[in-house]
Amino acid sequence: MEFSIKQSNSEKQRSACVVVGVFAGGKLSLAAQTLDKAAQNALSDVITQDDMTGKLATTLLLPRVAGIAAERVLLVGLGKTSEFSTQQFLDVVRATFAALHKTPCKDAALFLSDLVVKGRDEAWKIKQIVLLGTESAFRCDQLKSAPSAPVSLKKVLLGCAEKPSSAAQTTLLQSAAIANGMMLTKTLGNLPGNICTPSYLAEQAQTLAKTYSLKATVLEEKDMAKLGMFSLLSVSRGSREPAKLITLEYNGGDKKQHPIVLVGKGITFDSGGISLKPGAEMDEMKYDMCGAASVLGTMQAIAAMGLKLNVVAIIPSSENLPDGAASKPGDIVTSMAGLTIEVLNTDAEGRLVLCDALTYAAKFKPDSVVDIATLTGACVIALGHVASGLYSNDDSLAAELLSASDYAQDKAWHMPLWDDYQQQLDSNFADMQNIGGRAGGSITAACFLSRFTKDYRWAHLDIAGTAWKSGKDKGATGRPVPLLTQYLINRANQK
Repeated sequence: MEFSIKQSNSEKQRSACVVVGVFAGGKLSLAAQTLDKAAQNALSDVITQDDMTGKLATTLLLPRVAGIAAERVLLVGLGKTSEFSTQQFLDVVRATFAALHKTPCKDAALFLSDLVVKGRDEAWKIKQIVLLGTESAFRCDQLKSAPSAPVSLKKVLLGCAEKPSSAAQTTLLQSAAIANGMMLTKTLGNLPGNICTPSYLAEQAQTLAKTYSLKATVLEEKDMAKLGMFSLLSVSRGSREPAKLITLEYNGGDKKQHPIVLVGKGITFDSGGISLKPGAEMDEMKYDMCGAASVLGTMQAIAAMGLKLNVVAIIPSSENLPDGAASKPGDIVTSMAGLTIEVLNTDAEGRLVLCDALTYAAKFKPDSVVDIATLTGACVIALGHVASGLYSNDDSLAAELLSASDYAQDKAWHMPLWDDYQQQLDSNFADMQNIGGRAGGSITAACFLSRFTKDYRWAHLDIAGTAWKSGKDKGATGRPVPLLTQYLINRANQK
């Protein structure tokens, strides 16, 4: 879907459909008032007949309105004026695209970005329209023998009363890059484990590198063994698919600038290993690589933007399967950092691959490190499917990520990382054990990772509850690409 923005009069805009808003009680938005005047009160007549009440997210399609250049007019309800804020705007945008996709319209002009949303600027409204519009057109049926036809809507114009600023044009381009990054993340996440293997992820990273002039490095198991990554390698022991440690380097900033490092968990299928998961819904464990997918989507987005920043992506990737060679509960492995780990549960494998990747991250002398992982079911219990869990050893870094999450509408919640929880990882036989019991499970997982991040500013995003949806809407969400890209945009602006 192609997006553009320009100064335009709603009544003169030639398109298959022009979209304007109506508040509860029949109050027309400014763009709708202009249309109504040109149409000799045709919209007011519709409202008088109660065909459109302005109830939030309701829509009414009017074909061939006299005096209007567009072929159709779509009225969308904005709800009560006093209640129109962030969530209402998002509901309106979703309803708009849902209605447009039910028409044969190939293009549309939306007069929604001029609406006043409390606490939100023009850039925010533009970004949300682009992200939600692109998401509405996303399909993941390429593996079906008869894929569904793509949506008719190809071009969307964001009409505005005044000439858009250069900042608005920049936001539009950045938003399109983020949207495409999310689509890559969703596509990779939805692929089955027999296609999306560690080798496949490595190939995707190398393709990105060629397309956007990034530097790609893929370490094989023998390379990881030389580095002492025996914690990571303990996870891949039960699989016939070799583990990969994938690195992508984007150098958009000054050579002296320390990079921001993103570490994405890339377990392409997680059976739990010897600590086998229940069979019900185990198919969803193909999503255990969504941290890796979000990092790849983010790297594509910032490269497409040409962001003036240095960013490194590290993806430790493996399968976790049961086999005669697989790690057993009670085994003790040695991490790259030299710390020994008693593996009490082989289904707590994400932290075993991440700890070596986090140690490896130090070689890049990072400004900061953010790891992204579908790490714990405990985080889903704590926060549901609304917010990602955020942990950090640096309050200023946490504040930056929270600010980005709010602006991007990709919610995160700052969780505690107190030393009081560390003792739950004590082991009688090794430096630590890989689980801390049921109590505070997401916290103790973060505590485990924190032991490998003492040399730099670090944050951990547990996306187990936000990376995908179950049920009839099953599929990857593309989160937290909006959060990560907004954080990096903010950092580039600071530089």
